[in-house]
Amino acid sequence: MRLISAGGHQIKAQTGEELQVCRIAVRDLTRDRGEWVDRSILTDDPNEVVNDPDIDIVVEVMGGIDPARHLIESAISAGKSVVTANKALLAVAGAELTKLADDSRKDIFFEAAVAGGIPLIRSLRVSLAGERVRRIAGIVNGTTNFILSSMSDSGASYAEALRIATDLGYAEADPTADVEGDDARAKAAILATVAFGKLVRFEDVYREGITKITSDDIAFAKRHGFEIKLLAICELDENAGGSETISVRVHPSLVPASHPLALVRDSFNAVFVTGDAVGELMFYGRGAGGSPTASAVLGDIIDAAHNLSYGVTERQLSRDSAAIVDIATTSNSFYVALDVEDRPGVLAQVASIFGRNLVSIYSMEQEGKGDEARLVFITHTAPEAALHSTLEELEELETVKRVAGFIRVFDA
Repeated sequence: MRLISAGGHQIKAQTGEELQVCRIAVRDLTRDRGEWVDRSILTDDPNEVVNDPDIDIVVEVMGGIDPARHLIESAISAGKSVVTANKALLAVAGAELTKLADDSRKDIFFEAAVAGGIPLIRSLRVSLAGERVRRIAGIVNGTTNFILSSMSDSGASYAEALRIATDLGYAEADPTADVEGDDARAKAAILATVAFGKLVRFEDVYREGITKITSDDIAFAKRHGFEIKLLAICELDENAGGSETISVRVHPSLVPASHPLALVRDSFNAVFVTGDAVGELMFYGRGAGGSPTASAVLGDIIDAAHNLSYGVTERQLSRDSAAIVDIATTSNSFYVALDVEDRPGVLAQVASIFGRNLVSIYSMEQEGKGDEARLVFITHTAPEAALHSTLEELEELETVKRVAGFIRVFDA
């Protein structure tokens, strides 16, 4: 609302569109909304927005599945175009909402749902529409990146870094969706769907969060030339028979310090898109926050207004469900940390289990800890299933006290 109020003349000069805000639904009518908000247009009933015949475009930034889904469906059915930043809803019901918009000959835009102010969705939908995208990999959650950056830069524990993130407003009072990876999971589903032309839903995306990352993991990574980042990775594979499979996953990764993703700090996002013709592109910027998100929403509003003025709509394609690759069938290098009894023969026992499961060890580090020792391994590339069989055997070994760390190494 502030951007529209302050930039109305510029918007009209650059686009020819004149935007007028008619109604705003809010939870609290008494809250101060700023001098650019006409309080007479406020309501606490969102149905007054979606059912107003004078409104052409409805913007949904309330989040969650319900009642947002019902309100968006009502708006489209009432002949309105929709702009949303609701990644959770799109990851669950994006296909249904897109079909409804297509059937109604109206638009649904969602640039702000992924990576805040970075024009990533528009680039994939428009600029790279003819590109054969093979991989998308990057940091799409600013909260977890702030936490991991703080742990790396200051040596803070996970709990301390989360507290700082909360105090600064980077983390919600309940940070579960961020730190457990569900926020990035929803974004990965949206990115894979747009980039690969196949329907990928929230439940198709494998995910692990960052809650088990320790200061020891961070310190080891730095000593060996890595940074730990929560990455969303979407990959398209073409099999020998011409069929396609898609792998979509979110998990912590050891990123080589020489890779640009390792340098991304604070709440910034960065995403690499790799295509057959274009090669590798990097998108970088503020992935969250009021102003970046507002910028992306405003861009969508202008596109929706332009289409209404000219009686056209964006491409809204019906997508077949993706053939999703189970993560157990993928291969990676791995970081594995074990706390073991500090006595002769233990290392040989552990190494034999790795060898029995055909997991080759690239490097090993040992550190004494009183009556125990910590063994830390980085493996060569190995099947995920083989690594998990290794861990299961190690956990049954009497001399192994615990698996203290398990993180995949990013294949840059």
